[in-house]
Amino acid sequence: MKSLYRLGIIHQPYYSYQAHNRKLSRYNAQNLMRVKEEQRINVQEKPLSKNALEGVRVIDLSWIVAGPQCTRLLADFGAEVIKVENEAALDYCRNILPIDAEGSPNKSGLFNTLNRNKKSVTLNVMHPTGMEKLKELISISDVIVENFSSRVLEKWGLGYEDQKKIRPDIIYCSMSGFGHSGRDRDYVTWGPTAQALSGLTFMSGLPGEESAGWGFSYMDHTGGFYGALAILMALKHRNSTGEGQHLDLSQVEAGIGMTGTSILDYTVNSRPFRREGMPPGNTAPDKKIAPHNSYRCRGKDRWCVITVTNEEEWDALSKAINNPLWINDKKFSTMELRYKNQDELDQHIETWTINKTPHEVMHHLQSFGVPAGAIQTPRERVEEDPQLKERDFLPTIKHGELGDTKVEAMPMKMSETPWELKSASPLLSEHSAEIYMDLLGTSGEDFASFIEQGIV
Repeated sequence: MKSLYRLGIIHQPYYSYQAHNRKLSRYNAQNLMRVKEEQRINVQEKPLSKNALEGVRVIDLSWIVAGPQCTRLLADFGAEVIKVENEAALDYCRNILPIDAEGSPNKSGLFNTLNRNKKSVTLNVMHPTGMEKLKELISISDVIVENFSSRVLEKWGLGYEDQKKIRPDIIYCSMSGFGHSGRDRDYVTWGPTAQALSGLTFMSGLPGEESAGWGFSYMDHTGGFYGALAILMALKHRNSTGEGQHLDLSQVEAGIGMTGTSILDYTVNSRPFRREGMPPGNTAPDKKIAPHNSYRCRGKDRWCVITVTNEEEWDALSKAINNPLWINDKKFSTMELRYKNQDELDQHIETWTINKTPHEVMHHLQSFGVPAGAIQTPRERVEEDPQLKERDFLPTIKHGELGDTKVEAMPMKMSETPWELKSASPLLSEHSAEIYMDLLGTSGEDFASFIEQGIV
């Protein structure tokens, strides 16, 4: 309960973020009540908001990426998202720490960007009183989000039918790998697992090589957007009918939808995706065009993408690189021939790009009307990209332990109900006093007792 210590609620505690070592030696109920009153005053002083989801309360039982991504989207547009955590099983992303973090669960950059604008409470749902408190939270909330396997909440006695007994119009969003029905309902998955099972991993890589897989958990983030979309539709339905519902999201099915026409191609034409020349790697996936590749530039591991889709762009490329002798070779005189001889063509182009930086190549070719784009380093993308700067895509927020830190913004601008960056990710248990005492009406004495018993 580090946040309570910092607020002066608990004096001189010995604490650990590992639950089995967790000890709290002293507490002060009078200070607890004082903080409660201060929080109430601060809430009253807040100005009215234009956030679209103001007034919606979400209980966030999720962890890692898919669920937190979903609830972050809701929080960004004004929903009150209460992240329920357990010190015995911290969110995996809290453990992805910088080298110098020294074991603090509050310094993960990934956790910070996925959980900004949320509140954190700790709660041991395995304790009978802890489960009672969770049910109290459900009774005054609009949405529950979790991304466990289908067995978990049923094992807790909190399946959808049980939730409806607590709050008849509750919206329950479950975000598992396979969904809560069918043969595979109980299997545990991660985003990369869903990518593989949906066929996306198989579609990656270079011709003649084993599947490379994706170096990023796209299905976790995509699943988060699907979950938020489903919740918005459910809220619209409830506003019209007064009815809640269970939103049963399958990440694998969401991934299948991203395979494009590949499934249709196999079903209709019996043509598998992996065949000669497939996957296309850096070449055009649906057209026989050349050049279309990433070209080595000056510097270590620096590249620029160049694409020529028609004869007009080919003439522009010729002018841009000063019409070298090879460009008039008959083997490059038509798009068909350039495609047939694309390996040799790529070698020629790279003799020109290799002595220039990616951005020099990009700006020069673009000035002639040739499609080209520099492949950016992380620093260039995060710190220097002028387009992202103009749209303030990476705003800075002050974090309790990280200090000033950047997080990604929402990728859309809304003139009347914009998203808002109100706070960084919460410190572990930062809002426990506020939630239990202000929201649920727990007395200072009882709250202090919960701390001693390891309930919160």
